[in-house]
Amino acid sequence: VFTRHHAVYPTVTRVNAASFATGAYPETHGLLGNSVYFPKIDAQRFLDTADREALARIAASEPLVTAPTIGDRLRAAGRQMLVVSAGSSGSAVLNHPTMAGGAILHPDFVVPETLASEMSALGPAPRGEGRATARDRYAVDAFLKVGLPRIDPAVTVLWLGALDSTTHARGLGDPAAVAVLRHIDEQIGRVEDGLAAAGELGGVDIWVTSDHGFSTHTGAPDVTAALAPHRRTKADGTTCPIASGGAIYVCEGDDAAVPAIVRALQQTPGIGAIFTRPATAGGPDGVVAGTLSFDLIRWRHARSAQILYSPDWTDAANAQAIRGTVSSNGVAGHGSASPWDVHNTLIAAGPDIARGVTIDVPSANVDLMPTFLGLLGLELPSTVQGRVLDEARAGRMTAQPPTVRTSEHTAKATDGRYSVTASVSTVSSHGRDYRYFDSARVSRR
Repeated sequence: VFTRHHAVYPTVTRVNAASFATGAYPETHGLLGNSVYFPKIDAQRFLDTADREALARIAASEPLVTAPTIGDRLRAAGRQMLVVSAGSSGSAVLNHPTMAGGAILHPDFVVPETLASEMSALGPAPRGEGRATARDRYAVDAFLKVGLPRIDPAVTVLWLGALDSTTHARGLGDPAAVAVLRHIDEQIGRVEDGLAAAGELGGVDIWVTSDHGFSTHTGAPDVTAALAPHRRTKADGTTCPIASGGAIYVCEGDDAAVPAIVRALQQTPGIGAIFTRPATAGGPDGVVAGTLSFDLIRWRHARSAQILYSPDWTDAANAQAIRGTVSSNGVAGHGSASPWDVHNTLIAAGPDIARGVTIDVPSANVDLMPTFLGLLGLELPSTVQGRVLDEARAGRMTAQPPTVRTSEHTAKATDGRYSVTASVSTVSSHGRDYRYFDSARVSRR
């Protein structure tokens, strides 16, 4: 059991799906949010990465992700990867973005199509009431009855979506969400039983994680008002700045507007940490006073916006006595720099995993791809930024475990009325330092 596991920031699904696949941060894999801006494709709208058709539009013009994936590495080694998903079609594709070798089994599509008839034998994809939990059961059936016997995968990603969708709709601790937690446990049990029946359980390591944490939402800040004085219409009829998911792209050649927009955001209640391009490469301060650097969160890429902000958060409890609130719309969700969104689950069991061990060393979703390749004895691509979680492996507990240090950095606005403090944990392992972003909090006066 890992007690200090981290989602990659921004703490949204498709950013973390790409980090699962590549072992890299957004600065390297280039998938920067649940909604992404590619002006060559659509200068007026963000593309929704939940939709594989939107991802296909990106892939038709440039690489979808800008780092090799675990699927690529397995294929080069003559091995297969399997993705079975009950979630969005986009998340399924991002866990196997090249679709090269192996298979993707999803209620709405199948790759390769030669498996379509066997998927059809499972019955129609679930629709209507109870759809989310039924799709989870359908995905487990697809893994056990189609994927496992036909693909012989070296690595499988089994993505169950009911807990996320139910918690978004009903809230943390709601009886319906608790019931889905039991449902997830039942599906993991079905996987274990199915592997045992196939004679495979003794040779399989099972890792249970999530793409992010969760918080109760209390209403979003008015970002439109902060952007309004800077909005203009260009000669081609498009308007800017354009914003979604915390990312703000200013008009081309209008970088001078960035400090003014940041000042407006700093004065807007409900806005939390603000990030801009680094004042010094690799440094913690953003180029605008009172902001943190993209480099601190590993978000600086050619595709990055000029500004990224998090909604503000608190440690307050909801009606179900579950702590963590965020200034966003809806009942509950994720995406912020709150520790309640950043910290998530990681549990592992299997023949290669140490038994009865609690691990307090920080880890992250970016570490899973290199860990899986390490377990398979395969070389890591040079783009991998995560580490192999050796402390979890049976017989690998060393007398000198990784060392951990935690530090904070504060950035202040020039008028001193807004400040933001980032907390970062650093793990020293095998002669290298690995940095984990824990959270960022703001104060106003």
